[in-house]
Amino acid sequence: MIKKPLHNFHIPVMGLAYTIDSPIRVAQYGISSVVSIIDDEIIEKMKNFYSKKLNLNYASISTKIDDYRAKRITDYLDMMDDIVNEKFEAFKEEIFKNKTALKSFIEMLPNTSELKNGLQSFLNQKGNITSSIKNFIENHLSPGNIDVNIMTKVDKDNFKKNEQLPVIYNDAHASLRGFAKSKLSSSMVLSAGMNPRLYSYIEEFDDFFPDENGNLKKKIILKVSDFRSAMIQGNFLAKKGLWVSEYRIESGLNCGGHAFATEGLLLGPILEEFKQKKNELIQSAHFLMIKALEQKGKFLISEPLEMKITVQGGVGTSEEHDFLLKTYKVDSVGWGSPFLLVPEATLVDRETRELLIKSKKEDFYLSNLSPLGVPFNTVKGTSNEIIRKEKHQRNHYGSSCPKKLLALSKEYSSEGICMASKKYQDIKFSELDKEKENISEDLYQKTKENIAEKACLCVGLVNSAYLENNIEIKGEKQGVVICPGPNLAFFDKEVSLSKMVKHIYGTDNILSENNRPNMFINELKMYIDHLKKEITDFSGTLTNSQIKKWKTFKENLFEGINYYEDVFSTTDFFKKDLNLINDLQEHKLNLSKIEIPSI
Repeated sequence: MIKKPLHNFHIPVMGLAYTIDSPIRVAQYGISSVVSIIDDEIIEKMKNFYSKKLNLNYASISTKIDDYRAKRITDYLDMMDDIVNEKFEAFKEEIFKNKTALKSFIEMLPNTSELKNGLQSFLNQKGNITSSIKNFIENHLSPGNIDVNIMTKVDKDNFKKNEQLPVIYNDAHASLRGFAKSKLSSSMVLSAGMNPRLYSYIEEFDDFFPDENGNLKKKIILKVSDFRSAMIQGNFLAKKGLWVSEYRIESGLNCGGHAFATEGLLLGPILEEFKQKKNELIQSAHFLMIKALEQKGKFLISEPLEMKITVQGGVGTSEEHDFLLKTYKVDSVGWGSPFLLVPEATLVDRETRELLIKSKKEDFYLSNLSPLGVPFNTVKGTSNEIIRKEKHQRNHYGSSCPKKLLALSKEYSSEGICMASKKYQDIKFSELDKEKENISEDLYQKTKENIAEKACLCVGLVNSAYLENNIEIKGEKQGVVICPGPNLAFFDKEVSLSKMVKHIYGTDNILSENNRPNMFINELKMYIDHLKKEITDFSGTLTNSQIKKWKTFKENLFEGINYYEDVFSTTDFFKKDLNLINDLQEHKLNLSKIEIPSI
């Protein structure tokens, strides 16, 4: 019997450590969450932390042993699986013995859930129901998934005694191997675009291929921003006999962490295309997969495997949540940043959580912090920002770069250097000073700020976990970097897990203000601002190709607005909201005022 997921929302990966133990915290309630597995150091520290806390017999894994990265990841995932299963068994025991606990759990389930109705009927019965409810729970409840995330671009070459190790020891490859060798039956989320070499490596592990019953022990989830990308990547994997079990569509700008802007394609039209063409995606992949499985001598499947479409990025109300589920037929909706205010669900230190609570709309911004050179969502006033500014006043720039996960620039070294490192920034400042006489003071200062703004994410994104768990932080003082989406500006209080889940399902409300713009309007404004900024900040040589890119971006935004005009005027939920139509018209006018330069 295949048990259905208990919830129609999930908690996406956040940073390197904000969701690193979320499954241990929430999986017993049927909530799925995603763990980043790229940083083996924080993973080893968390494994040792829980091993000691729960008196488990997990030994430390030294960096001196062969393949330590993958082995650390496998160990931590296996340990999480043990802990989650133990907590799940204890939770089942509690709710079939304790009516109060059962009632609390029922209140956390969606109203559309058959499970909720079934459990409610037991609650209304009189007398001893222990035996019957126990059987019902055993047959219908399952823990949330322990899913993992690998950022495909974070795949640095590694060296030993100045000799480059084989590709399988690259960071993302080792992470993939760590997950593949674990006992988990869950999914691997691949984000940040296509890495053909990494995708090809998946073929090495049998767990990603269907067994004789057509089941996948380990599944692939691709985080994508448009249908074309999904089709290309899905077919690439299908040609290797690999099935994409879920396409996780994320807003290009209205999300946390790195922001990968589309060419002006908005979330609503993207979801509409997936809805209309899902069968095309399935059939194309199935045809290619069958041929590949046959060539490899693997078990064949007669019918396409399950393929889910999910979405995340900027959702903030139960109405938006329901609209996405019903209109676009998505299987689940990701709620990320709001869970940073839920201590039961995420690992955030007290100081940083207080900062998020008091921060206003203008404090959340798209920064140049990331050494990857990709826009990065963050908030003003983090301890990392304060420390960096203090260092800059003393003319000290860059990080000591202890982990080198993002040492990906080959500009000055074949081994790679991180753009946030002191080594890299010293070289850049030296080059800039030589050019000082040939450029304007304004350009000089702007370039200097852009170099210096890069932060050590490898350290900054894990320090919160160390602080919250009282784990010793060694090395240079870096402070905390956090990467919430702009949507968090409308959430201003710490809440319990139960209250957050009830908010998602519309049985409670945790938003203090009623003037929060709709998620689609929010994203539209971000894209218009993004286009305006790109044109204003452009300082290179203007080419026909650049002009064409801007024109396409603007045209796509107009098409998106036309789509929303139709949806908003024909959908009952939106027809009642006059502000929504007015906001849309205002942004349409603002977009029309943006002039595309010409040569």
